[in-house]
Amino acid sequence: MTPVNLLLIAITAIVSWMAFKNRALADRLILWPPAVDRRRQYDRLVTYGFIHADLGHLVFNMITLFFFGGQIERVMVQLTGSYLTYPAFYLGALVVSILPSYLKNQKNPNYLSLGASGAVSAVLFAFILISPWSVIFVLFIPAPAIIYAVFYVGYSIWMDRRGGDRINHSAHLAGAAFGVLFMLMMQPSIFNHFLRQLGNPTFRPLG
Repeated sequence: MTPVNLLLIAITAIVSWMAFKNRALADRLILWPPAVDRRRQYDRLVTYGFIHADLGHLVFNMITLFFFGGQIERVMVQLTGSYLTYPAFYLGALVVSILPSYLKNQKNPNYLSLGASGAVSAVLFAFILISPWSVIFVLFIPAPAIIYAVFYVGYSIWMDRRGGDRINHSAHLAGAAFGVLFMLMMQPSIFNHFLRQLGNPTFRPLG
């Protein structure tokens, strides 16, 4: 059972759906730097991750969170004995993944950001650290998780520098880095596990 992950998915889906129909709610929850900087609405550093631009954005993030978040929650409970570790990890990922964008646009009244992608990236890369050769599906195309990770990071760096597509690639990168670092700080021996797994390329289905 992965109660916390399922609860996060349910809350995100409900709040996002409400925000689709309520512009005032979306405006209050979205990451808008001047509101944090001037009005001290620090909650926006978390709440932005519970609303999404559209249904496709929401569904993609929640499907990814469903398949990988549950496995990471189970690992964290096994390692720490607490159901609080995973929500702390997820909420921390929301904050850390958006910080580079927030600091860069702290005085920019035209900047807005929303969506759980940064935290989902943290979950995904935490999973890749544990099972790098698991086969995952990217746009219905199967690929080993570690190969996907390399392309994901490279593409995100390239697009972050290029810009122009209205996707917060820096949040994806910061989230991915947070996912890896959190796992290693929680259990340093995971690094040796990752190296052993990396040296034994046995492709296995997700699950």
